Amino acid sequence: MNVSRMKTGRNVVVVGAGPGGLASALLMRAAGANVTVLERSDRVGGRTGAFTQDGYTFDYGPTFYLYPEVLRQIFAACGRSLDEEVELIQLDPMYRLQFDDGATVNATADPERLIAEIARIDAEDAKNVRKYLNENARKFDAFKPILQRPFLSAADLMKPDMARALPLFRPWSTVDQDLRRWFRHPDVRLAFTFQSKYLGMSPFKCPSLFTIVAHVEYGFGVFHPKGGCNAITAAMARVAREQGVDIRVSEPVEELEFEGRRATAARTAQGRYEADAVVVNGDFAATMQKIIPDRLRRRWTDKKIESKQYSCSTFMMYLGIEGRFDDMHHHTIYLSDDYQKNIREIDAGQAPEEPTIYVQNASVTDPTLAPEGHSTLYVLVPVGNLSGGVDWEQLAPMYREKVLKRLEKLCGHDIRSRIRTERMITPADWAEQMSIYRGATFNLAHNLGQMLHWRPRNRFEDVDGVYLTGGGTHPGSGLPTIFESAKIASTLAAQDLGLAAPAMPDVSEMQEAAE
Repeated sequence: MNVSRMKTGRNVVVVGAGPGGLASALLMRAAGANVTVLERSDRVGGRTGAFTQDGYTFDYGPTFYLYPEVLRQIFAACGRSLDEEVELIQLDPMYRLQFDDGATVNATADPERLIAEIARIDAEDAKNVRKYLNENARKFDAFKPILQRPFLSAADLMKPDMARALPLFRPWSTVDQDLRRWFRHPDVRLAFTFQSKYLGMSPFKCPSLFTIVAHVEYGFGVFHPKGGCNAITAAMARVAREQGVDIRVSEPVEELEFEGRRATAARTAQGRYEADAVVVNGDFAATMQKIIPDRLRRRWTDKKIESKQYSCSTFMMYLGIEGRFDDMHHHTIYLSDDYQKNIREIDAGQAPEEPTIYVQNASVTDPTLAPEGHSTLYVLVPVGNLSGGVDWEQLAPMYREKVLKRLEKLCGHDIRSRIRTERMITPADWAEQMSIYRGATFNLAHNLGQMLHWRPRNRFEDVDGVYLTGGGTHPGSGLPTIFESAKIASTLAAQDLGLAAPAMPDVSEMQEAAE
């Protein structure tokens, strides 16, 4: 089914072809706008893009795909089907957690099997698993409408949905403190709280609201898009082009032009693009300081941006390996023995002495990513952002050795001698090559003072005609929330332009019929 689009004469420029930018482009085109996407890189996807090296394909960033419902809505609003464009493979177990003491948890969305997994660590804690799951399902349902609407002023905190949800919010608690109500064993709590790392945050600091991140896994499952998460943004770009969106890569925006406080155009080295609205999808702190003059920014000045708190960064290794690792799970998280020390080192901007390591061994599920008989290993280590002053040019070779040595010990495999291709990305590389402020790969931190209306707003409050999507705005980091930010920003922009924002269909019935 194709959706008819009348030309309205309204021009929308999207800065950045990451997932939020591409989703915004699709929705603004569905609303009838003429849409141009300007991307600094030579490829679409941003951190949800990929590179191919010596026959191996690697995602740069996200490898977990969660909660497809929101993207199904966006595709359906454009007259297309996500499941026809991207093959989604549900993983079960979703991932393996491996502790230094030898304990393991094979995380599964099947409650009975999950209870059995937890019982192997602590039989008493296992009795509370179902109660924990049920409460977080209620919590998610209460906060879902809040995460789907804009927060444009303090008055938005007073709306009825907030009043209903606050008793479940427990704002005085951290994620770890909230979990203490259910689980006494630290390994069990960690199994349900490490997900705060998806936001670049510590479970010992992250507000208790974010226990719902684990619920998104256990309530809806973890998926692998065939070809990697980059297949999602590739499909979005393909559909956008088919529907008339002009996507221009290798064309970074140098500045926005203004008449008074209203954005009127985007300028690149190749040309000038008039705009009735601009949707910005670049890393918030880095992009704002580059394309909007400080004198026009009243709330988010350079000084204010500098004063904010930012997420951790990541040290990345992408390894093309000869041979298969069929006994390794698709996703494995090797947790540090002293996780709290690990977190303290990260919060101090340092590289942990004994790091927690996440490994994706996607070739056990998806043979398209490596040559026959070979494997791709994606290795992510949470580390401090650049605020800690680490000289990564000097540290990187030594840290590579540390990570390889620890990885081989944890997984029980010889890896070093089987490496056939390799790439490494440090926090400094994220900052310099990807224009990520301080190399903070998860953007502004998700503390109470930097959420909801305290976060940069989807209708950017400092100038007119500019809208924000991505991890640096409401509702926050992670692919599902970034897609929600695109829905919010696009709806606001369409309303302000006098366009009818596309309706978001209820995709649950469509999905049930497909299954």
